[in-house]
This record gives sequence, structure tokens and C-alpha cells, in this order.
Amino acid sequence: MSNYDPIELLFGGMEKLGPGDNANTLRVLDLLPRRDFRLIVDAGCGSGRQTLALAKELGTLIHAVDVYEPFLKDLTRRAQEAGFEHLVQPHCIDMQDIAETFQDIDLLWAEGSAYNIGFSNALTSWASSITPSGFLVVSELSWIREQVPDQVKAFFQSGYPDMQSVHRNIEVCENAGYKVLNTHTLPRESWVEGYYDILRPRAQALKDHADASVRKFARETLTEIEIFEISLDSYGYVFFVLQRA
Repeated sequence: MSNYDPIELLFGGMEKLGPGDNANTLRVLDLLPRRDFRLIVDAGCGSGRQTLALAKELGTLIHAVDVYEPFLKDLTRRAQEAGFEHLVQPHCIDMQDIAETFQDIDLLWAEGSAYNIGFSNALTSWASSITPSGFLVVSELSWIREQVPDQVKAFFQSGYPDMQSVHRNIEVCENAGYKVLNTHTLPRESWVEGYYDILRPRAQALKDHADASVRKFARETLTEIEIFEISLDSYGYVFFVLQRA
């Protein structure tokens, strides 16, 4: 058993735990036809960058769900520092258990997290907890070009073989009982600024760490960044703005 937590060493204290930024979060929020929500759940919230952006913008309590306690503690601290602690309620539960924990969700937000339980599975398992005509905003890693460099294709063949095209993911959404209102693809800079530009030097510093699990995690992260740089924008995070049909 390792005494080191690779996740904490690599991601500890970071505001962003994945591609994205507040400007794009709010841009996607603006794609919804209304803004009055009684029950909002942020699934796989991490340390809560988007949670706080949504809380500030909507002034409504956000139920923040994540399975990793240190991230939730970080979110609680950030919410207190921002003066929004009354608008954030953390829940240390698996995203798979959202439907058992919450009923009549008006807005379920899942930014870069659904793949953890499988995109199609997430859409299907969450549907019963969303109120009729309620909304699901979910971003999913998707192929956005037909031409994909061989090295990139091979990387995802082993790392995320279930990755689909945007068109196919729209079909998955519709088959799960949702109407697709809109899509939005994160721009390239949302991957780099405040995320890869911080992760790369951290991973470089950890790639020769004494602990094997830390070394492995750091080197995998560096490979991921290299793949992104040669990807020719063949993949990206695509938001699917959905309404329960």
C-alpha cells in the first residue's frame, strides 16, 4: 500500500481538475431556455470551479456530488473564501447513486465527469431523477474531426475506447430519453490555461518520484498532454445541453 496519494500530489490545490473555465461554463448556462431552478445537482464536481461559477451566477443552492473527499473539502474552503458557503452543499457519494439520493432535479450539471460511470449509463441512470422537462448539461470527450492522427487514435484505443463522435453522442442522448437543445465545444485554450500549463511542470517534477504509483500517474499525464499537442484538434470536450423528453 502506497503512503502517497498520486491524485493529491498532482492535482492538490488546483482550481481546475479538467479542461474548462468559468466563461465557457456560463456560456453553456446561457444556452438553457430558463434560469429558475429549484434543485440543482453538480455531478462529479471535483474541487468545484464550475460549482462556484453556477452558484454565483444563479444565486441558488448547488448540491455538489463527488466521491473524493479531499476535493469536497477544497470546495468547501473555496466556497467559504468566496462567501458562498450557503449556496454549496457537498455530498460524498458516487455519481451512480444520484437517482437514489435526489428526486425532481431541475438542473443536473456534469462537466467532464460522466465518463467515470460511462456516458450512456450516466444519461440513463440519471433520467429518472430529473423532473419532466428538466435539464441535463453534460460534457463528454468526443471525436470532432474524421481525420485523427494514428498516435492519437492508438492512445484513446487503450485509454478511452468508448469515445464516440459528436453525432453518435447526440444519438446516445436521444436514445436515453432527452431532447438535444444545443451543443458547445470547449476551445483549445480551455485545456491549456490553468490546467495543462500547471499540470505539466507538476508531472515533470513527479515523473522520477520514489513511489511507483506516483511515477506512473505523472508519466501518464505527460503522455496525455503530448497527445493533446499533436491531436490537430481531432477531439475535444463537447457540452450537450439536454432536456428530459
